[in-house]
Amino acid sequence: MIKGSHFRNLAINRPPDTYGKLCLRNSVGQEMSRCKTSVRRGQPNPVYKETFIFQVALFQLSDVTLLISIYNRRSMKRKEMVGWISLGQSSSGEEEQSHWQEMKESQGTQVCRWHTLLES
Repeated sequence: MIKGSHFRNLAINRPPDTYGKLCLRNSVGQEMSRCKTSVRRGQPNPVYKETFIFQVALFQLSDVTLLISIYNRRSMKRKEMVGWISLGQSSSGEEEQSHWQEMKESQGTQVCRWHTLLES
């Protein structure tokens, strides 16, 4: 996960504190693995530059979904989803499906693309 762009906190007039959650799910929606980025404080265009590795067998690649969610951490306990996308079997759109296909064919080289988050 590299970076985000144009994140806003409409509740208060300052950039949000955000972090990303990544969740790998199998073909029936069960969580296989998850991780999250560290929090980027007060940044409308946060740079995460974090890499996450999920162990998936080659034959399973067509059957898994990677759900990526961005959260605004409003206070110590409250959080609010900014938006999400999903890649893989249950991709959230054509662009995400195309990205997943390109990653599968890239044989270990990094594939970078921008995605527009869907509202929660």
